[in-house]
Amino acid sequence: MTVSDQEWQAISTNDKTYDDVFWYAVKSTKIFCRPSCPSRLPKRDNVDVYYLKEAPLKDGFRPCKRCQPLNETVSNQVWVKEIDTILETHYSEPLSLRELSYLAHGSESYLRHVYKAETGVTPQQRLMSIRLKKAADMLSHTNRKIAEIAESVGIPNVSYFVQQFKAVYHDTPKKFRESQGR
Repeated sequence: MTVSDQEWQAISTNDKTYDDVFWYAVKSTKIFCRPSCPSRLPKRDNVDVYYLKEAPLKDGFRPCKRCQPLNETVSNQVWVKEIDTILETHYSEPLSLRELSYLAHGSESYLRHVYKAETGVTPQQRLMSIRLKKAADMLSHTNRKIAEIAESVGIPNVSYFVQQFKAVYHDTPKKFRESQGR
């Protein structure tokens, strides 16, 4: 579905006069918003427009935590699942808390607080866990160089990668690989 110039103008200027006229969904985050949502402007190609507010839900989008397009609060459990999906999808990118909060449509401090309260770890700790698990899998199943693996999981500093890996797996990546029979 192509977004018209008028719809795009309303979204890009956060025009409140279009609230409850249409809603827009962002394919890359699976979140839908009101046109007035103050969240970062998505790429136009990632946007679908809906004229029935229930339609994005039926298509698998969740309401934005920030603008609450259904006039309902999104539960923390639903939001944490979305944050986990973002972390799993974007682990190889330089994903700061600021970027994560943009993608999850929430403030940095509130996101960190809610995530830790719900999971017992910070988003940064979860991201590191994902990265190291992916690295361990690559070390076990590929012959890629350790520096390549580190970079591919989002940790371009090899010495930092080795330090973090050893703290979790109690071995350097090289010794871990050897213990896996590679």
